[in-house]
Amino acid sequence: MATPDRSLVRAWTFYDWANSAYTLTITSTVFPIYYEDVTRTATSDAVQLFGLSIKNAALYSFVLAFAYLIVAITSPILSGIADYTGHKKRFMQFYCNLGALSCALMYFFERDTLWIGLLTIIGASVGYCGSLVFYNAYLPEIAAPEDQDRVSAQGFAMGYIGSVILLLFNLSMLMQPAWYGGISGSMAARVAFITVGAWWWGFAQITFAALPAGTATKSGTGRVWLNGYRELRQVFAQLRQTPRLTRFLLAFFVYNMGVQSVMLMASLFGKKEVHLQTGQLIITILIIQLVAVGGAFLFSSLSRSYGNIRTLQIATLAWIGVCVAAYFVYTAQGFYAIAMAVGLVMGGIQALSRSTYSKLLPETADHASYFSFFDVCDRMGTVCGMAMFGAVTVYTDTLRQPILALLVFFVIGFLLLMRVPSLCKTQDLPAEGV
Repeated sequence: MATPDRSLVRAWTFYDWANSAYTLTITSTVFPIYYEDVTRTATSDAVQLFGLSIKNAALYSFVLAFAYLIVAITSPILSGIADYTGHKKRFMQFYCNLGALSCALMYFFERDTLWIGLLTIIGASVGYCGSLVFYNAYLPEIAAPEDQDRVSAQGFAMGYIGSVILLLFNLSMLMQPAWYGGISGSMAARVAFITVGAWWWGFAQITFAALPAGTATKSGTGRVWLNGYRELRQVFAQLRQTPRLTRFLLAFFVYNMGVQSVMLMASLFGKKEVHLQTGQLIITILIIQLVAVGGAFLFSSLSRSYGNIRTLQIATLAWIGVCVAAYFVYTAQGFYAIAMAVGLVMGGIQALSRSTYSKLLPETADHASYFSFFDVCDRMGTVCGMAMFGAVTVYTDTLRQPILALLVFFVIGFLLLMRVPSLCKTQDLPAEGV
């Protein structure tokens, strides 16, 4: 592939800029904090749902697990259909619209409308994850293998920077309500949900204006969705013939359980276990985001020297240290230090995992179906990780034991990565069957 089209790459990275407002404001800061405040009373943090009493943190874990399960089940079918219809961008737009609208509708989530909060977080999660299936599938089309680490890191960096800009605006509403007519903290949070929806949808239009619509890479007869199932079977058969790729997917599935659980539950952990105030929590997340920008490029640089797989092993070892340290943290200063470490390895492991998978793909045109398998591993890892986190929370009535339990995923992930032949800084990859 020739040198990537800079304008196309820039437009592609703008979707990271757009949707990362969801990951920062909704999943990492404002929504978890608002959810905790709305669902607890002075004497209890249990909520009533379908006649059952359950801890609010456990319910949050289970709801997110359910949302990611929906994506894991549906996205492979839709990406297979995209190969037959050529509607890759159209599917991406649908999920983007669903996610952005769900974020805006969170405005109506209050103490007596818990169902709105639960439904909208499911809708936003499905929209975000679903759109990424098709977004990631564009990477092999816009960048050559030797450029994919750098382009992937650029995308994550754009996401971190853009989401911080919007969060700073929302933080000003929460910390300086007088600037906005003296609005209450709860109203500021609800307005923040609307800003995320508008930001996500608005900046995504830059991406959609530049990305190609996609062309059908497969032909078939009969019902298109059945063709999607058939395509999945074919891809699965091909995966079994590429042991290097299969081994990497298994390792990614395991260590990603820990990565996603930490990212999704960090704010609730800080609020419930370290007793941080809203301002302190948001500062913590800002630290993570800003450090993650450097982390993405640092690990991209390390991969050029040590290879992708060895660099991912370094990242998983760092995550083990993070889990152990988090179990023993009780002060804001200690939590800030851990946040810096999380940011460093979070940006690195996310960007490098995506580009490593892209490099390992066989020569094919149906990238959407292959990336759907990557997405399934990502989302099912999140489902398992969050379900485990919620179950341990119910059993122990604390968030410390679940955090410590996550290190098991990183240990196993590290061991599984040792079975994956190394990817060098060049494309001289070991033969399949090694």
